Amino acid sequence: MDRADLADFLRRRREELQPSDVGLASGARRRAPGLRREEVAQLANMSADYYTRLEQQRGPQPSEQMLGSLARALRLSGDERDYLFRAAGHNPPDRFAGAAHVAPALLRVLDRLDDTPALILSNLGETLVQNGMSAALLGDRSGFTGIERFEAYRWFVHPETERIRYPEDDRDRQSRAQVASLRVAYGAMGSASQAGELVRALQRESAEFAELWDRHEVANRFEDHKTLVHPELGPIELDCQVLFTEDQSQCLLVLTAPPRTDGAEKLALLGVLGMQAFS
Repeated sequence: MDRADLADFLRRRREELQPSDVGLASGARRRAPGLRREEVAQLANMSADYYTRLEQQRGPQPSEQMLGSLARALRLSGDERDYLFRAAGHNPPDRFAGAAHVAPALLRVLDRLDDTPALILSNLGETLVQNGMSAALLGDRSGFTGIERFEAYRWFVHPETERIRYPEDDRDRQSRAQVASLRVAYGAMGSASQAGELVRALQRESAEFAELWDRHEVANRFEDHKTLVHPELGPIELDCQVLFTEDQSQCLLVLTAPPRTDGAEKLALLGVLGMQAFS
């Protein structure tokens, strides 16, 4: 770990960002350039004291998980993310090992979406980042760890909790879509990858998945229109727009409803009441 280099790199990247770059209000006039230390800490879900010690060359070695959070908070490119890891004494993660560094371009779009559900997904169906409206609609997905992070695993192994967000008559189609999408990632990443590990785990634990996997259906699972069921607001009809990164490893999923429709009214109500009312 090169404490001096790490501290200087963090400080310079922080000073290059403006609040509007990361979806924060500018507030009162600022004496120093860029983001404040406490703002970076907030974005990275760490204490301001911990982040301050890193910039002052006196903090402990950050974990890989902490570095990933810092890379997202500072909107680092892939090369910058790798540099951050090396300065902190870690090997950079494999860029194609499923969920990793969130694409800065997708984050910049997500930062500007606060009035409609939006989330960034990996090609393996892991929620990397979601806004407040998405958490209110779909549930907060930030707490999952290990293999539970992947939606396909939860869909087939814990159907009693994962499928309640979809109408009963749409669940079979969703099952096929989950498997077909995983086929796309498996074909791109290979059997020795994280995709292969996920497939083998699902084959062991879900007979339904094993049967669908043998069909060899291949397709990205996103539909132009879908109905989601909220526990308090009931069915909500939404349009689905997806923006992929160039290498197809991540995507931004945005859910909207046409103006003056029942879906738009329910989204507006969801935005007013927020996630806290339905936790």
